[in-house]
Amino acid sequence: MPRTPHADDRTAATPAPEPVDPDPVEPAPAGRLCVPVRPGGHGVTTRLYRTPVGARTAVAFTTPERLRATLGTEQPWIPLSEAALRALAHPLGVHTLTVDPVLTAPFTPAPDPGPEPAPLPTPTPDPAPAPTRPGTPCARRFDPAARGTAA
Repeated sequence: MPRTPHADDRTAATPAPEPVDPDPVEPAPAGRLCVPVRPGGHGVTTRLYRTPVGARTAVAFTTPERLRATLGTEQPWIPLSEAALRALAHPLGVHTLTVDPVLTAPFTPAPDPGPEPAPLPTPTPDPAPAPTRPGTPCARRFDPAARGTAA
């Protein structure tokens, strides 16, 4: 007959290793970020953007080169930590932070419209309507003066 294990025969259970989540809900802090700003009344103000579905988001870049490649060389920026940027955006109702956005199109200048098309000819006014004759159509039919014929 097979032997059943007793409580004292068992070894202590070891916890299973924690699974590694390849896409964590809360990513690790990004460190120093390059945050685009614009001139404001008391210095500079962080620029907020919208996601493709219309939600407001704060945007930051991990390097100045990535910021310049996306927003252009003239875009001013300041270094901020992720926590500081979130603290600035939270009172404004912005709870999303986008780091190094990749779904933006590179800057391209507006296409040259080319030569201006020739203007369309001005329409001629419609001829003036014929003067109306007094009376009803029935009266004009039987009234020789209204028909323009003499009796």
